[in-house]
Amino acid sequence: MSVVATAHTDRRLMGLISLLGISGVLHLVVPKPYEKIVPPRLGDARKVVLVSGVAEIGCAALLVVPSTRRWGALASAALFVGVFPANLYAVTTMRSKLLKAGAIARLPLQVPMVTSALKVARDSR
Repeated sequence: MSVVATAHTDRRLMGLISLLGISGVLHLVVPKPYEKIVPPRLGDARKVVLVSGVAEIGCAALLVVPSTRRWGALASAALFVGVFPANLYAVTTMRSKLLKAGAIARLPLQVPMVTSALKVARDSR
């Protein structure tokens, strides 16, 4: 792998670790905002938020360790795809125009998050 490719992978990796770690902690410490965007068909919103927070922290931890990085990256990509329905639900339920705009802006960000995770997985073989 070239020096440039390594630098891109390192940036992606650190970005994913930071994003997942911070988001996971926020899910556990301040769950209320996340509970509002859990689709009712998923059941107890608090449980869903806490489980997703633990999953995010778990993915971040797997990404830190080189021997588990590939699995952490694949799990992260799956997690990003898995939370997409909640992001869609947020768009349909937000009353505030500002929050709705933020929820809409967040939707296309899932694509680079998934592709970044998949690139880290590919580069971690």
